[in-house]
Amino acid sequence: MLILGLDSSAKAASCAVYGTDEKKIIAYGGVNVQITHSETLLPLVQSILKAANLTLNDIDAFAVSNGPGSFTGVRIAVSAVKGMAFTLDKPIYAVSTLRSLAFNLAGYDCIACCLMDARREQFYSALFDISDGNVTRLTEDAALSRFEIESMLEKYKTRKTILVGDGAELFYNNTGIKDFLTTAPQQHIHQNAVSVCLAGQEENPVSAKTLMPFYLRLAQAERERLKVDS
Repeated sequence: MLILGLDSSAKAASCAVYGTDEKKIIAYGGVNVQITHSETLLPLVQSILKAANLTLNDIDAFAVSNGPGSFTGVRIAVSAVKGMAFTLDKPIYAVSTLRSLAFNLAGYDCIACCLMDARREQFYSALFDISDGNVTRLTEDAALSRFEIESMLEKYKTRKTILVGDGAELFYNNTGIKDFLTTAPQQHIHQNAVSVCLAGQEENPVSAKTLMPFYLRLAQAERERLKVDS
């Protein structure tokens, strides 16, 4: 089976085609430039398929990180996958962005602390146990302060803990509990579509009609509207 995965939950956007039978990355590419994902994502899909000598008709299923993350970025990737999957009548694997980040560290034996910068002195965060190539969730996705995450991490300080995600370095540079923490290597630190494909294999498929973004917080516009209404 061929899975086409997309991630545009943060500044970078990426696309991958993964073969589940061969357990092989068929093609992968990403961009991290100051252009909106609405301009880059579909051309990226086209270039990845062309490089692999494939068409969308060859794809058996789609995988997408449906949040948390940038409201606009998540929405763009989800909309793109909904459109392709609906047209082709193919299933979709919706993956938590934080859970996909844990798969960046699948070759390690550690606690994965997955972190995305949520602004307003918060991080989107979740913890996962990585053992023998298996990824086991320890905490639910949540928007937390640095201090709340530090308290959560103290429970696992006997294990090697690796910070991963676009918020990893920001957290590490400001935390006071560095003694049992390390950041993931640069090649593994950011969200990527390969990990979305790997995590997607363990999800139950959904249809294009039921796929929805998953936001842990209200968008800024919605927060401002509620302030006015109150």
